[in-house]
Order: sequence, then structure tokens, then C-alpha cells
Amino acid sequence: MARASGDCLWVILGFVLALRAVAREAEARAFFVFGDSLVDSGNNNYLATTARADAPPYGIDYPTHRATGRFSNGLNIPDLISEKIGSEPTLPYLNPELTGQKLLVGANFASAGIGILNDTGLQFVNIIRITLQLQYFQQYQQRVTALIGAEQTKQLVNRALVLITLGGNDFVNNYYLVPYSARSRQFALPDYVRYLISEYKKILKKLHGLGTRRVLVTGTGPLGCVPAELAMHSRNGECAPELQRAAALFNPQLVQMLNALNSELGGDVFIAANTNQMHNDFISNPGAFGFATSKIACCGQGPYNGLGLCTGLSNLCPNRNLNAFWDPFHPSEKANRLIVKQIMTGTTQYMSPMNLSTIMALDSKV
Repeated sequence: MARASGDCLWVILGFVLALRAVAREAEARAFFVFGDSLVDSGNNNYLATTARADAPPYGIDYPTHRATGRFSNGLNIPDLISEKIGSEPTLPYLNPELTGQKLLVGANFASAGIGILNDTGLQFVNIIRITLQLQYFQQYQQRVTALIGAEQTKQLVNRALVLITLGGNDFVNNYYLVPYSARSRQFALPDYVRYLISEYKKILKKLHGLGTRRVLVTGTGPLGCVPAELAMHSRNGECAPELQRAAALFNPQLVQMLNALNSELGGDVFIAANTNQMHNDFISNPGAFGFATSKIACCGQGPYNGLGLCTGLSNLCPNRNLNAFWDPFHPSEKANRLIVKQIMTGTTQYMSPMNLSTIMALDSKV
């Protein structure tokens, strides 16, 4: 009898400790990621699509030296933000390991190939478009409610940090995908940008309606300067002017829209990250950041290693720290680290109205 009651006490104690562990996880700041290949950590591995990064040499510098689905030689921007805020990396939402306490860390809903518009990236067929990413976020909240209850789930989402990266594919994989694309026949470029901004605003309002209160919103990089565009449009290494014009129209209007939304909501919910300027710094002066080149991708083929996909048959640079671009479209891990450094501590030239370190300090007092 004494043995039985002793065993019972151990079971109860184990249960109490498990509940405390869940509570601690719930008190820590969750991190949610939405967007495209710049922030996808492997959701597309679980989909029948060509927009995947699950084979070598992707992941060559990742801690496991294996391809994970990240469009990088190593860590991507969400990984590095998690590192900076002292959290473990968020798992892709489609990863079957995302259960139990791991849900309380957050989730990555991003999917390579998607855009603001649902007709962006149609050639990739089976990807998680932004409307579905938001539906998955609702589903996530239902799963967490079953774990810790409705009130704690609401607090977890309200206190969470969110990153969203959209827009580049709406130009590269839609408007400029082919000559005389459907969208380019429908809209002149300035009108298309205004349409994108209006649709993006609806997405961000929906995200706010789902409970998020701190959202980092990145602009597009200098779209005409990536190796893929240099390979197709450049003779002497100059950036493609039409795509540069698109970025120059989109990014300022995005900041204006975020400011207007914050005024509407009465708080600094949306934080603009000027990733265009962050990229421009090392593209215009690679040597100052320790890069040998900001034009030639580490992995690829053709001019600037900018044609086709990065595969096991591609050219591969021996030292990834010398290239600002890993593949024809995506920054190297070293470049991602420079971007995240500015997200964390950058001046208002890079982060508006404040950087992430300031946000973390402010929110820790609440």
C-alpha cells in the first residue's frame, strides 16, 4: 500500500512539473513567421512543388551540414532572429515534430514562391499561399488552446513577435515573369504597386485581427541586383533598371501604409524593416563587409552564377563568407547576419519606428 501511494505521489509530482514546464514555455515570447523563400524554413519539403531547397548543396554550412528546406547555405533570417532573442528556432508548421510544448515556441508558416497576390508563383503549383498561411495560424491557435487554454493562448499570441516577408515574388514571379504577363497587361507598374500595397494592407489587418501586436514587416531587397536578374539583363554588372524601379516604388509606399495602419490602430504594431537599404549597403560596397563579390552567386551556373537552380551539378564557391549571394536569388548566411544585425540595432534609417532591441526592452517592462 505504501509503495502504491509513493508511486502515485511521483506520478502527481511528474504531472505538476510537466505543467510548470508548459507554463514557462507559454510565458516565453513566441515567434511566428509568414512569407516566402527568404524566410521559409522547410514547409515546402512537405509539398509537391519545384520550389524546394531540400537537396545539397543547400544547407552545406547549416549545423547538421544537411539541406533543411532553407534557401541558404546555412541559417536564414528567422533562425538568426530566434538566436538573438534567446529562443530556439521555430519549426515549419507542416513539420510533424511540431507538437506539444514545441508549439509554444511559435511556428514558421512561410512557403517559397508565394506573394501578396494568390496568382503569384502559379508555376510552383502546390505552395502555401498567404491566405492559407493565415488559416494555418488560426488552426495553430486552436491546437495551442487545447494545450494551455483560451486565455493563455490569447496572451501568447498578443505577446508574440511576428515576421512577415512578402512582395518580391509579386514582381519576379508574376509581373515580370514573362513578357506581356497578365498582370503587366492589366496594370501599369505604378498602378500595380498601389494595388499590391492595398492588398498587403488587408493581409496585415487580418494578421492583427488574429491577435498579433508586434509585427516586423520587411520591404523588398534591390530586386534588379540579384544574380538571377544580372544574368538575364546586365552586360557590365549594372542592376536591372525596371526591377529597381519596382522596388523604388514599392518600398516607400509600404512604409507609408504601415505608418497609416499604426495610426489607425493607435500603436506601433507594425515595424518597417528597410531591407532594401540593408542589401544596398553590401551590394554597393561589398569589400567593406568582407565580401569578395556582391554580384556572383556562390551556387549556380551561367553569367554571375545566376541561371537556373542551385543543384549538386552547379558551380560552388569554396568559401561562402566571400559571397553576398548564396544562390541566384537568396543572400548567404553571412549576408543574413548583417541584415539581422540591422534589424536588432539599426537606426531609423533601417528600422521604423524602432529596432528590435528597443521593442524587446519596451515590451519587457509591460
